[in-house]
Amino acid sequence: MTHVAPSDGLKTEFAGQRPRLFKLALVASFWTVLTLGFYRFWMKSRLRRWYWSSIRPGGLPLEYVGDPFEKLLGFFMAVVVMAFYIGVVNLILMFASLSLFSTSFTAYAASLVGVIPVWFYARYRARRYVLARTRWRGVRFGLEPGAWGYAGRALWHWFLTVITCGILWPRKTFYLEKYRTDRTVFGSATLHQGGTWTMLMPAYVHVLIATVALAVAAGALALENETVAMVGLVAVPYLIFGMIHYTVTAKRLLANHKSAGDVRLLAEPKVGTAVRIYVFGYLATILICMLPALPITIAVGVIEMEKNGSIYSSAPNTGEIYGLPTIVWTVLGVIAYFAILLLWSVLRHCFVTMPIWRHYAETLTIENADSLSEVSQKDRDEFREAEGFAEALDLWGAI
Repeated sequence: MTHVAPSDGLKTEFAGQRPRLFKLALVASFWTVLTLGFYRFWMKSRLRRWYWSSIRPGGLPLEYVGDPFEKLLGFFMAVVVMAFYIGVVNLILMFASLSLFSTSFTAYAASLVGVIPVWFYARYRARRYVLARTRWRGVRFGLEPGAWGYAGRALWHWFLTVITCGILWPRKTFYLEKYRTDRTVFGSATLHQGGTWTMLMPAYVHVLIATVALAVAAGALALENETVAMVGLVAVPYLIFGMIHYTVTAKRLLANHKSAGDVRLLAEPKVGTAVRIYVFGYLATILICMLPALPITIAVGVIEMEKNGSIYSSAPNTGEIYGLPTIVWTVLGVIAYFAILLLWSVLRHCFVTMPIWRHYAETLTIENADSLSEVSQKDRDEFREAEGFAEALDLWGAI
C-alpha cells in the first residue's frame, strides 16, 4: 500500500538486507570470474533488480527490467566501433605523427584526447538505457537523446575546471546535472533542475582548503622543509572528508531543487553518516580482503625462518615447500589475486554501496505526491544498444 502523509509527503523505504545481498553478489561475482567477465552482464542485471526493488517510495518498489542480452549485444557493437577506432584511426594518427613530428608521442596524445568525448558520450547513453528500463508504479522513466550534446558540454565544463585549478568544479557539477535532469522524464512528466551553481560553492570550501594545504606540503617537501611538509598528514584525511562532504551536500541541494510540475523532492542525507559508512565500510572491506593472503604470507614467513635457521641448514630437504616450481607459486598468486578481487567486489557492495544507498533512500521524501496521479504512461524507449560503450570503456564497474 502507498503511504501518503499530507504533512510529510511520500516517504521512501529501503527493504534490502545485507545477507541476501552478500549471497547474490558472491555468486554473481564468482560466475563472472569463472566466465572471464562475460557473466558481468547478468551480474549487473541481477544486482540492479535487487537494489531497485529495495528502494520503495511510498512502499512501492522501483523495478528494473533491463535485459542482459541487450547489454551483451551493445557491448559487441561497441567493441566493433572501438576496434575500428584503434585499428584505423590510430594507424592514421601514427602515420601522420611520424611523418610530421618524427615521434609517436603526438599520435598517442591525439588518440587519448579522441577517446575523452566518447567517454562522456558513453556515460550519457548508459544513463539513458538504465532510466529506460526503470519503472515505478508501472510508469517508465526515460532520458531524451542528447549524448553528443552532453559530451560537448562536459568537455567545456571540464576545460573550465582544469584551467581554474578545480575552483569551478561546482559549476561543472551543476550544469552537467541540469543537462541530464532537464531531459529526464517520468511518464508524461518532465523533470526540471532548479537552483544555481553558486549554491554548491560553500560545500566545496573544505576541498579547496585541503587542496591548498596539500600544495603547500608538496612545495615544502620539494624544498626539504620537513616541518611544513607535515601539514600533508592532516591535509590528506581532511581532503577525503571534504570530498565526501561536498558529494553528500551537492546531492542534497540538487535533489531539493528538482521538480516535475508540482511534485518536489526533499532530501536530508547526513554528512556524518556518510563519512562513517565510507570510513568503516572500506576499512572492513580492506581488512577482510587481506584474509586470503594471510595463510600464504604466514607460510612464506615460516619457510624463510626455517631457511635461515640451523634446522633448515642441517636438513635441507625439510624446506621442500620453499623450492616449489615457479608455476606453482604463480598459480597460487593468481588464485589469491582473484579471491581478493572477488571479495573486494562483494564486500564493497555489503559495507559501502548498500549502506550509502539505504541512507540516501531513507532520507528522501516526495512532496505533493497527489500530483503523481496525473502522470500518464510513456512509450517504451527501444534503445537496444544498452551500455555497450560504457562496458567497452569499463565505466560504471559496480552496477
